[in-house]
Amino acid sequence: MIEKIQIVKQRFDEVNDLIIQPEIIADQKRYIKLNKEYKDLRAVMEKGEVYETLLNNIAEAEEIIADGSDEEMVEMAKMELDEARAKIPELEEEIRFMLIPRDPDDGKDAVVEIRAGTGGDEASIFAGDLYRMYTKYCESKGWKLSLVDFNEGTSGGFKEIIFEVSGEEVYGTLKFEAGVHRVQRVPQTETQGRVHTSAATVMVLPEAEEFDVDLDMQDVRIERTTSTGPG
Repeated sequence: MIEKIQIVKQRFDEVNDLIIQPEIIADQKRYIKLNKEYKDLRAVMEKGEVYETLLNNIAEAEEIIADGSDEEMVEMAKMELDEARAKIPELEEEIRFMLIPRDPDDGKDAVVEIRAGTGGDEASIFAGDLYRMYTKYCESKGWKLSLVDFNEGTSGGFKEIIFEVSGEEVYGTLKFEAGVHRVQRVPQTETQGRVHTSAATVMVLPEAEEFDVDLDMQDVRIERTTSTGPG
């Protein structure tokens, strides 16, 4: 684990030097990418520092216990040793998870589409409930939500609704919402009190990146024609 943390530290130092270079700052695409990597590496570094501190505490405690000249210090060292050893497994698991290669799209904004599925009017109402749920969640995360298009249901809710979400780690968080969502409940439209099953489909797509097109006019062929018939 220490070796992996050292590799991360080496890359962190490299990126730290790169993001202050004028040519990197001038290249916005590369700067944004490196700045994102810098933040990710810094998070691993912070966990790594805690991990190294715990290892040092364990080594010091073991040294005091081995010496055994001061009973009070030995008892304190044993308590510290047990506490540090208890924290190590969970911290190692966190660091391993952070070292897993990330989906390059995780940091992008997202486009979310909710479509009512089986269940008639109740499915549209359920789709509306999902939209309100995501709206509240985005607000709690400090993300910006922009409505793109919608088609309202006849009894409320939406047959279809599309919206964009922008912020930090949006796609990486919301991508797990993609799929079919089902609910079993007594619908607002049900007069007999029967439980119905309704469904809605959620699609989550990463926002497409803008890119520059370098068009060589030598590769362009322009043709002009005139009409030969009436009109």
